[in-house]
Amino acid sequence: MPLRSWFAQSVAQPGAPGLFTLTVSRDQWRAVLQDLAATGSRLTALWASQDETFTPVIRAAFLTEHKGLIVNLPLPNAAELYPGAEDLFPAASRMQRAIADLSGLHCTDPDQRPWLHHTGSYEFVRVAGEGVHEIPVGPVHAGTIEPGHFRFSIVGEKVLRLEERLGYVHKGIEQRFTELPVLEGHHLAARVSGD
Repeated sequence: MPLRSWFAQSVAQPGAPGLFTLTVSRDQWRAVLQDLAATGSRLTALWASQDETFTPVIRAAFLTEHKGLIVNLPLPNAAELYPGAEDLFPAASRMQRAIADLSGLHCTDPDQRPWLHHTGSYEFVRVAGEGVHEIPVGPVHAGTIEPGHFRFSIVGEKVLRLEERLGYVHKGIEQRFTELPVLEGHHLAARVSGD
């Protein structure tokens, strides 16, 4: 279905010109994401919340060429895996992992490692081969950036892989956004100190 057909089914958000919401079924979720990816739309956020009946909802915000679209996927059966978006939007993987940590809702993404829960062992993706060295840095290190653990796999000066693990100073800001009216979120966004 072309993207314009999805927008025809969406609802304009009062007070937010150019922003629309669309609630879809589990079967429609992947179809709308595929159409968004095919048009070069950008995934800006992916989070979980609840609707007015306390049903869990996965929400994804996209920027299309001229409009914003929030796609809502209600999950009446929270134990069932929802379809992941990591193959269409690579940044979705980390957001899906954060959703799992914060809400217990899991998707079909094969990467099920925790993103925010830093207890227990963490399975880094290892790079092997002649001359490969791993250099772990952090989470406490000098500088002005927030805490993060970085694992560099290198050969000489060439970085083969960098795997980062963030979220050490998770403050619950995403949850706070879900509690604010849409037109008041910019006050909080302007005051966030985070990467």
